[in-house]
Amino acid sequence: MSELKVDKVSPRTGTYVSLNTVGSKNILINGDMSIAQRGTSASGLTSGGYLTVDRFNFGIASAGTWTITQDTDVPSGQGFAKSTKLDCTTANASLGASAELTFYQKIEGQNLQYLKKGTANAESVTFSFWVKSSKTGTYTAEIYDADNDRQISKTYTIDSASTWEKKTITFAGDTTGTLDNDNAVSFWIFFWLGAGSNYTSGTLNTSWNSATTANRVSSSQVNLADSTSNDWFVTGVQLEAGTTSSDFEFLPYDMNLLRCQRYYQYVAAGSSYPRGSLDAVITNAVSYTTTLAYGVFNFPTTMRSGPSVEHTTGSNYYRYYNAAISNDYFDGFVSYENTNENILIGNSDTMGLTAGQAGWMTCVNANAYVAFDAEL
Repeated sequence: MSELKVDKVSPRTGTYVSLNTVGSKNILINGDMSIAQRGTSASGLTSGGYLTVDRFNFGIASAGTWTITQDTDVPSGQGFAKSTKLDCTTANASLGASAELTFYQKIEGQNLQYLKKGTANAESVTFSFWVKSSKTGTYTAEIYDADNDRQISKTYTIDSASTWEKKTITFAGDTTGTLDNDNAVSFWIFFWLGAGSNYTSGTLNTSWNSATTANRVSSSQVNLADSTSNDWFVTGVQLEAGTTSSDFEFLPYDMNLLRCQRYYQYVAAGSSYPRGSLDAVITNAVSYTTTLAYGVFNFPTTMRSGPSVEHTTGSNYYRYYNAAISNDYFDGFVSYENTNENILIGNSDTMGLTAGQAGWMTCVNANAYVAFDAEL
């Protein structure tokens, strides 16, 4: 585990003291699957995206239909409370050439600089995780370098059906291609669960090389989409510098949530959503004109970039409460100023307001939903 030294002036003695604080060794975020701001289940999936458990993305193209859930099935005695489950609900036993099925996380370049990629001192990294599936066989894990279009892949085997197994994979350091020191994506970490011949027809790049699509996935890769009996569970996902796997780094829930909120922040929702309720408060606001109200939302943590407003729209989905309003319902939001510290939002359609008066915005329809998105 990495250690950060901080010098501080003692208020009692006026002298400098050294404080040691522990930093995160796990390059990945939410590897214990404990945070799921978007909800705990998504079904009928034929296209991908960020859907349930935070920071992990589902990728799919012509590979059946799926349900993803935050699950409580976990390896016994390992300290985990949650996992992610992928369940096939409509099969595709014969994948087309361009088909793909993946579960992955993107990582900012500025979080990877200590790996010294592209130098003679490039660090190896070790990828470890707990996995369980009804379908045994060969699977592929991959690191893709988005800055230099390079990648490396390794295989692992699920040996026993429906049994939790811990897997450890070490990827050598790459002495070619430095990573950008910024808040954009540099690494993609892939679990491959199915792939068409476009990805499997070459020779697997088990050492770092220029990315060639045909060399990304093993020709022995199983097709998890070939039966509705198939499922796949994962938890305890960790990527760390070095050639050995250490115990999973459990973070307190609040620290894990703050790391996730850098990329996505749930704000409020109607009663159709988990944690939602009618009249759920979104933010305080003020009537800037006789038709427009502004609300400023200050983020609990600095977001990766100025986020977009993610929300549903519909007739009278939201309400601006105020003592002197003749038309206090509106359908959606627009943003006027957004930074990684706060955002200014307003109603997308007109209301009948008294300028200069304060109020607050709420969700008043079961399907209303507001969040802020700065995902990679």
